[in-house]
Amino acid sequence: MHREMLAAVAASPSKLTPSSLEKTFGETFKLSRAQVRRIIKELVAAEELVYTYQFGCSFLEISFDRPVRISHYVVLKPPRYSYRSFPGDVVLSMQSGASFGTGRHPTTRLAIRGIEYALSARSLERVQPPGTVLDIGTGSGVLVLTAVKFGMRQGLGIDIDVCACAEARENVALNGLADRIEISDQGLETIAQRFAMLTANLRYPTLKKNASRLDDLTLANGILVLAGMRDDELEDLLASYAARHFACLWQGTELGWGGVVLQKSSP
Repeated sequence: MHREMLAAVAASPSKLTPSSLEKTFGETFKLSRAQVRRIIKELVAAEELVYTYQFGCSFLEISFDRPVRISHYVVLKPPRYSYRSFPGDVVLSMQSGASFGTGRHPTTRLAIRGIEYALSARSLERVQPPGTVLDIGTGSGVLVLTAVKFGMRQGLGIDIDVCACAEARENVALNGLADRIEISDQGLETIAQRFAMLTANLRYPTLKKNASRLDDLTLANGILVLAGMRDDELEDLLASYAARHFACLWQGTELGWGGVVLQKSSP
């Protein structure tokens, strides 16, 4: 029942209060409220569920204050935890902070899965040579870290939020990649270099508005990993980038959000 409850919390499109979880889970599995409360208590004690508080109400959510597998290969963990990895795992130490991108939101997970798709051993030939990745709105730095851990030679993460830059630099240092990843507060309009890969976990209007700029910054055969759009915005976004000769290699959805991997055609 413990795995089933975790899956139910993870799959819920909205946050669950303890009482709503007790009711729906109890009805589904024919359990008493006392039985459901015991399972909740054990999952909280094991740090797999955590209580959160927002707008005067308590909720139960998946805990990210422990190692969590985000995709087939990628595991995010707090620095204080050790983790016994499996062959091929990409394990990132991520300090919790104010910046977006700790893995709690579906768009972060979708972007990580997109990077994994493009750069996993079986498809690394999609980006040859594995040059530099630009992460736009880097937040915690998790996407540029993932890309470099998967084999990109260098990374540049940009964010106009100085707090995000400070936290991203800390995470880069935690993962021993300060010599390969630069974090900068420069704006997208100041970038002159072209990149083998660009990642951006931003909302749909921003992704669509900047399609031409991202096209300019992408090398021929380069890869875009985009997330942050709602799943009903995917079709229009893909059409905007198809008009600039980007083919869709992969797309995924989770809890109403979408992510895509696009490749730029050769001239």
